[in-house]
Amino acid sequence: MTAPYYEDDLVTLYNGDCLEITDWLAADVLVTDPPYGIAWKKGTNKRANSTAHAGIQNDGDTAHRDAALDLFGDKPGFVFGSWRAPFPQRSQTLIWRKPVDAGVVGSVTGFRLDTELIFMTGKWPKRNSMRSSVIETNGGKNAYLVGHPHGKPIPLMQELVTMTTGTIADPFAGSGSTLVAASTLGRRAIGVEIDEAYCELIAKRLSQQAFDFEAIA
Repeated sequence: MTAPYYEDDLVTLYNGDCLEITDWLAADVLVTDPPYGIAWKKGTNKRANSTAHAGIQNDGDTAHRDAALDLFGDKPGFVFGSWRAPFPQRSQTLIWRKPVDAGVVGSVTGFRLDTELIFMTGKWPKRNSMRSSVIETNGGKNAYLVGHPHGKPIPLMQELVTMTTGTIADPFAGSGSTLVAASTLGRRAIGVEIDEAYCELIAKRLSQQAFDFEAIA
């Protein structure tokens, strides 16, 4: 049994491969942003592959994501994705419209790449109320400020967490925004991150989040 890398009253974080460390499978809902092969080099508009972008493991390959989803079964989940990567099985696709200051990059077509996909996977309970499938959040400074090219704004992750009940799982914890968001809302969360450097970053964020009122990712 693997000992947690970090643990407090609400959050447990493991350093390792989510296909080997399976404690997260006990959670009720998935909120995760797996590597999906569109890491962008800071200061350029060139896409980085998994070799050039040393900060992401398994980037550009959805096999790990798909295996993790299979393990989680039909429990509900929010899974970030990309237009350029194969889509997972899903019941609904949401759109996150990025705030202007969220590190939006351009493309060769001259249009900003200012949206991301959020797949609703598994079986979700029926809702009586209707809401837009486009999610917009205020704030959200460039994700590189916390050292991870796929980092997400805390307000966005808080909104997703509030749409769920029970314990949150994030098997691709990255910079830890899901775990921090859950903690700020008093929700239990279990995370796994394969890169120890990011585990260290997450542990620092969780330790300091009680003093952090800027809610950045």
